Amino acid sequence: MIGSALEADDVRRACELAAGAAGVRDGHVAVEFVGPARIATLNREFRGREGPTDVLSFPVDEDGAAAGERELGDVVICPAHTEDLLEAVVHGVLHLTGMDHETDGGEMLALQDELMARLR
Repeated sequence: MIGSALEADDVRRACELAAGAAGVRDGHVAVEFVGPARIATLNREFRGREGPTDVLSFPVDEDGAAAGERELGDVVICPAHTEDLLEAVVHGVLHLTGMDHETDGGEMLALQDELMARLR
């Protein structure tokens, strides 16, 4: 159990569903739950934005070749700033697959909504 809100199997299922929906069939994802101070530090360091946020994604292999299993990257979630932890997992993994809701005309968020309906 992750805290008292999310089972590890639910995290795994959300990761697999999100990656699969984006066409990624294998690979490794790390999901970490952190406090507000840690996510604020990461947000400032990597995005140049002050304060805590709900979820950050850090892709590793992206589209490049990998020796062995693909390393999709890390998803860092701050439960104190997240309404729905499962949705944050899906959101973060979709970003790891290269999707970006800030530039795609709504495709990522539409897919996220569809996946959340399947997970519930």
